[in-house]
Parts: sequence; C-alpha cells; structure tokens
Amino acid sequence: MMRLALTALVLGFAVANPAHAEFELSFYTGFQTAPHSDVEGNDPNGIGKFDFTTAWEGRSNEMPPYWGIRGTWWQPNNIGYALEMNHAKVYADENDKEKNGFDILEFSDGINLVTVNVLKRWPSVERPWIPYVGAGVGVSVPHVEVETSSGKTFEYQLTGPAVQWLAGVSYPVSENWSVFGEYKGTYSQNEADLHDGGDLKTNIVTNALNVGVSFNF
Repeated sequence: MMRLALTALVLGFAVANPAHAEFELSFYTGFQTAPHSDVEGNDPNGIGKFDFTTAWEGRSNEMPPYWGIRGTWWQPNNIGYALEMNHAKVYADENDKEKNGFDILEFSDGINLVTVNVLKRWPSVERPWIPYVGAGVGVSVPHVEVETSSGKTFEYQLTGPAVQWLAGVSYPVSENWSVFGEYKGTYSQNEADLHDGGDLKTNIVTNALNVGVSFNF
C-alpha cells in the first residue's frame, strides 16, 4: 500500500505545473481511535445472518503502524489540492466478536482511505506557525480480515465511499522542511465480500491526532 500511495503521488506531481504551484509532500503518524459501530451481514455457511454493535480498537502503536502520506499542490491564493492515503486501522472488541461467532474481525492492515482533498492555510509575516484546515472525499480500500467457522477472508477490497476532515498547524524549521500537528477525522462505508459468498457491512468513523514532517519544493 505504501508503494501504491507513493506511485499515485508521484504521478500526480508529474502533471502539476511547478511554475504556478508549490508542492508539499507530508508524512505522518499518530494516535487513532474509532467509536462503536454496527456490523451486519450474512455468512451463509457459518454463523448465518448477523447484526450487532461492536467497539473498535485503534491500537496505533502496534504493528502494522498507523500512518499517512499526503501530496499537496499549494496555489498562490493559499488554497491547496491534495491526494492522500490514510492507513487507519481498527480491531473489533474481543468479547463482541467472539459472542457473535467471529474468530477474527478487523481491518488491521488498514482501512486505507484514498481521498482527494481541498485545504486552506493562513500564513502570516507576524508569526512563524501556519494554521490550516481541509476536507476530502474518496474511497475505502481496506484489508478485510474476517474469520468464522466457515473459513477466512483475507484480502484487499474496494468497499465504499469515504470522507475526511482535518485541522492543524504547520511550523517551518528550514527553507524546505516543516513539522506539523493536526486532528483528522474520517468516515467510511464498508461493504465487504466474504469468501463463501456472504457479505459484511459496517460504517467506520476514526479520530486521530497526527504529528508529521513535510518537504516543500
């Protein structure tokens, strides 16, 4: 997924006009959580139809880590157009999944939200730090990890639309480098196919506090 994200950002940069825009490449990690949500669907050869609410755990500090990459084309009016890959992840609560017949229920190799964003920043000669806000729309490409008595689904799938919103502050540390901190929220609709012809649906919200570094050129 990292190679896919980098390739998409490089291809996007190749078609940008450097004479009219500043390009910023940002990498971040952080602390990410997710509130409860409903899980429903059908596992025809295993637990049958299911519909329950589970708590989700982010486990940001466990492997694979939570991370993101964003390429932003800043215009002279301080509006930015960005392509972003957010490797958020969630694990169903152990008790919730077990009592509903699941051995594994997680998106631990990423919900993997790919979004196109619009950002606004407010630089000023009176202060070094730069506040910014943004929002975006895109798709969810999670690594679906589901196991019941009927077998295991373990693959990347395109599962539905996604939106995100963010607000943060950037601080330049040199001519080309800056550090930043931000809040990021996401919402994704995920409709996954199970290996035995079944399906699973869940809408996931994430909240994250990110820290990162950006290179501007």
